Amino acid sequence: MFELIGSEASYLRSLRVAVNHFYASAELKETLSKREHHVLFSNSRVVMAASEKFLMDLEMRLGERVLMSQVGDIVLQNCPEFYRLYVPYVTNMMYQEALVNQLLQQNRDFLSSVKKLENDPVCQRQSLKSFLVLPFQRITRMKLILESILKLTEPGSASILNLEKAIEAIHEIVTECDKGVQNMKQIEELVSLQMLMDFGKVKSVPLVVRGRFLVHHGPMRQLTLEAAHSSRISFISVYLHLFNDLLIISSKKYFLQPAIINHCFSSSKTYSDGMLFHLLYKKNDDPNWLSEHFQFYCVKH
Repeated sequence: MFELIGSEASYLRSLRVAVNHFYASAELKETLSKREHHVLFSNSRVVMAASEKFLMDLEMRLGERVLMSQVGDIVLQNCPEFYRLYVPYVTNMMYQEALVNQLLQQNRDFLSSVKKLENDPVCQRQSLKSFLVLPFQRITRMKLILESILKLTEPGSASILNLEKAIEAIHEIVTECDKGVQNMKQIEELVSLQMLMDFGKVKSVPLVVRGRFLVHHGPMRQLTLEAAHSSRISFISVYLHLFNDLLIISSKKYFLQPAIINHCFSSSKTYSDGMLFHLLYKKNDDPNWLSEHFQFYCVKH
């Protein structure tokens, strides 16, 4: 029980350094745009406020009884606020980390200001990055602490049920944090691909769609009959981008820029190990360029 209180108090002290020392620094703020400052510190102030409330609740319970036997209910009461604050903070960390690295390399004023702040004794030789990652570390560690408390709780104790519920609630928050990070990575990947792809005369398809993600991509060779009544075949190098609901076939017309040849959406019928696609393609031997229906099955590896 005391580990939960002690670790929360330590976490809060570090959060106060992040907010009151770095976030509140006028000198540091002058080196950043409003957007950069927001991405860098996200909702750290309200995360700190939530930690203050949680610690106060724990200390009040400790004041009521020195031998604390119930903490699960306190965690459960604070979980809705944890969920509301920690999920967006952790989701933003991908952009946060990228921005910090970019600023340290490209913004001399930012670098100078950060170094000056980090050299202050209040930081105890910790870097800005170490303070920014604290919320993610805390929410994951809290689950481990609660699991340890549960193991030490006597079987049949009235506190077990709330502890189990609290562990499940924290686990859900951690899971949603992971999902948020993964979703942001997938969106970034789609945005990058959208900027690279050259649809040319092929009808363009918006790649950045809710729920879409890249499953696999790589080069393939397309087999082609050289004539309608000939057994001679040739191969054309193509490149596939397989999404969960879309397949794009392209050629590398330019350096690292796919020139789209064709694309198709998956059928409504999907399988546990792959997806069935339907594609309209043009027959090379048909002078009228009639489209013929073709279907194939993409297998996941």
